[in-house]
Amino acid sequence: MCSAACLRFVCTPDVIVEEFPWGPHEWLVRPTLTASKELMLVRVIMPPGAAHQFHRHPHFEEAVYCIEGRLQQWVGEESHVLRAGEVAHVPRNIVHGSYNIFDEPCTFLAMLASREFLEPSIIDVFREEPWCTHKTPIDY
Repeated sequence: MCSAACLRFVCTPDVIVEEFPWGPHEWLVRPTLTASKELMLVRVIMPPGAAHQFHRHPHFEEAVYCIEGRLQQWVGEESHVLRAGEVAHVPRNIVHGSYNIFDEPCTFLAMLASREFLEPSIIDVFREEPWCTHKTPIDY
């Protein structure tokens, strides 16, 4: 967890950037960066055709807030195209996926909250039924 060096204010040079196949993740709030005990916040810039394929978080609920562009967001077996200013709420342990099926990048915030940060934090299910029927899995 966090030492005394944890931040109360996260400025651009402090952001932790991780590269994933579905776009760079700019971590703004998470353990080791802030003293957060119940919240994580990440900004994702998803290129056209990329996807954070169907998965679930056994210990987190999540909100996906679209900042710019459009995003096909699945929550369970329902999908909706999020536009700037729109949000999707994902209850804990519910399968969901974010797909940029459009020609322009999409920028969104993902907020994850839990009373405790437990493992596993994510379980991929995009190769399982019915999810692989809804969307053909992408091999990165």
